[in-house]
Amino acid sequence: MRNKILFSLSIIGILIALISAYIYGIEKKPLPPVFSPASNPYAKGVYANGIIESYQTHGANINIYPEVPGTVLKIPVAEGENVHRGTQLLIMDDSVQRATAEQLKSQAEAARALLEELKAQPRKENLEIAKAQVELADAGLKTSQDQLDKLTKSYELNPKSVSKNDLDNAENAVKTAKANLEVARKQYELTRAGAWIYDVRNQENQYKALIKAYMASSALLDKYVIKAPGDGVVLAINAAVGSYISPQGAYDTYTQGADPVIVMGGPQNFIGVRCYIDEILVHRLPPASQMHAQMFIRGTNINIPLEYVRVQPYVSPKIELSNQRTERVDVRVLPVIFRFAKPGNIDLYPGQLVDVYIGEK
Repeated sequence: MRNKILFSLSIIGILIALISAYIYGIEKKPLPPVFSPASNPYAKGVYANGIIESYQTHGANINIYPEVPGTVLKIPVAEGENVHRGTQLLIMDDSVQRATAEQLKSQAEAARALLEELKAQPRKENLEIAKAQVELADAGLKTSQDQLDKLTKSYELNPKSVSKNDLDNAENAVKTAKANLEVARKQYELTRAGAWIYDVRNQENQYKALIKAYMASSALLDKYVIKAPGDGVVLAINAAVGSYISPQGAYDTYTQGADPVIVMGGPQNFIGVRCYIDEILVHRLPPASQMHAQMFIRGTNINIPLEYVRVQPYVSPKIELSNQRTERVDVRVLPVIFRFAKPGNIDLYPGQLVDVYIGEK
């Protein structure tokens, strides 16, 4: 009985194995592709990697860096917003620089007040004091002279009535009074002449220097507000309120490098496509007048004809995969720029990679 059960189980196992092998051996039909891979539409077309960017007459996207370091205080715009030339894009904390400018302004005002004081000399009150000192010295001289005359006449009448010492002292007093009167007169003339021309010139130069320092400091205040250099659209803002930025840019924790604080693109009537042609394929490019290209959007069956714009006549290393300066590549490429009108039914963004075939019309 036991052997029959084992034999039955073996038969069942063999049947299950045969059925499983048959089922798994049936070839499954492949799933249809989500999209058709881009094919070369030209007989002698050249393939190139392309990157979408905002269309500019010269250059690529506009990378904006601050001219001064500081902390971000306010960001009045948002990514994707259309802005006009002069629109405030980012405001930095300028409290320290503003205080410096106010200090220089106060110093310039003090220098100007001192300059006006020098030019306004002689002051009426000072002139009156100097004149009174002349009159006082003149009165002192008259008193001393009268005393000397009295002693001299007395001495002439009776030499014993006046001592020789008193007579000498009186003569010395007259000489001292005359010297005092001369000093008072010169001091009066000096006061009446006003400030020395060299003092005025020196103060004028100090005032001009402080004014220029204040103007430079005030001009630097404008650098704490980043404004749009032209009409366009804000593509990326790589800073947040409270973050620190510098003329080197904003720190990127992903690449551990510095990124532009703000990236702007031109008006979106046209979109640019920058293609990188491998140096070994450059000789196969058709003449500019005959050049034609089609762009294929990855992941779709959509292709868009491109309009030739220009060749950037400089073969350079292939675009880096990151922003690290230590990265090195050996392949060199020639950038060719195309453009196309922005379609209304497709969302395309600067920085998006596309496939491009270039051929003759």
